[in-house]
Amino acid sequence: ALPIFGWAMCRYSSACTLAPARRACSSRPAGVQQLFKQEALRSYLTRLEQDEGGCKTDQQRPQLLSVLQRLRQREEELRETEALSQDDNEELRELAGSELVSCQEELNELKHQIITLLVPYEEADESDLIMELTAGVGGQEAMLFTAEVFDMYQRYAAYKRWKFETLEYFTTDLGGLRHASVSIGGYEAYRFLKFEGGVHRVQRVPKTEKQGRIHTSTMTVAILPQPSEINLKIIPKDLRIETKRASGAGGQHVNTTDSAVRIVHIPTGVVSECQQERSQIKNKEKAMQILRAKLYSRKLDDEMSKRSNARKIQIGTKGRSEKIRTYNFPQDRITDHRISKSLHDIEGFLSGEQLLEEMIQSLKEYADCESLMEIITGNR
Repeated sequence: ALPIFGWAMCRYSSACTLAPARRACSSRPAGVQQLFKQEALRSYLTRLEQDEGGCKTDQQRPQLLSVLQRLRQREEELRETEALSQDDNEELRELAGSELVSCQEELNELKHQIITLLVPYEEADESDLIMELTAGVGGQEAMLFTAEVFDMYQRYAAYKRWKFETLEYFTTDLGGLRHASVSIGGYEAYRFLKFEGGVHRVQRVPKTEKQGRIHTSTMTVAILPQPSEINLKIIPKDLRIETKRASGAGGQHVNTTDSAVRIVHIPTGVVSECQQERSQIKNKEKAMQILRAKLYSRKLDDEMSKRSNARKIQIGTKGRSEKIRTYNFPQDRITDHRISKSLHDIEGFLSGEQLLEEMIQSLKEYADCESLMEIITGNR
């Protein structure tokens, strides 16, 4: 079985190749173009034009029909323009050439609009989230890399104008990061970041390496959607709340007051802790926030496992053990192994702006292609 994307990925993964430029691969993966060449999709869209249904909501049906109508028009114009581009008149060929570019760009955009209208949202897509970052294999080098990845996501949250709040942050003496938990909130935050969960691997020469040998280290990202009060209810009697003295770096309040809080959800055994704040009340609030996210993620995982044989909405498993991305410093290359996409310029990528956005958009688009193919094959 394929570890990622299943059937759809098998057909659409050949598009990305490295180019001499700093950025490799286009921001629009060819998977979308290949998808619209499939007879199954063309037939499905024809049926949607004739019958009811197919959209996420009835309110979106008029919009879908309008976009489909425009797509048909532009496809016909493209065929006519392609014929003109072969004309004997040089001036006419040049005009046709410029029109071809404009027409193809609009067609690409229309196809993405159709996918957006057809692919259903996951329950948690509009949720905020808890992100947990933990150093893995590699000692101090892994912890230093974890701190860099933390900074990358903090900058990305600022780039997207999301709220970023640190819940836990455990550092090392050398400036590394052992573990951190953050709350990220904003428009479609979980929908954009849900595929960042997994093992991130770094290959580089550590600063402490005197012989110039390349070391491989890892860190893990976990993405937990934040539930609303409606989506998850916790019974107070199911909780065991413990207080203790904070440990580690943190100032005068460490080991002097019982400010650290540990909450256990008795029915499941799920545990959350927080000692980030001086106030026990604030630590309790943050520990509860983490616990709710863990329980909600568990609930969603259980629901998804029940239909996993019929549906593969996610890229990979988004699990803690799955190696999703490699940051190769000697080659200045970032590779996402799930979609075989590579980008150059690690420094730019870690700045948490356009390059990270490009990678995330590619993951979203490939996942949407897979979901749409599953919808089509399920409606035959």
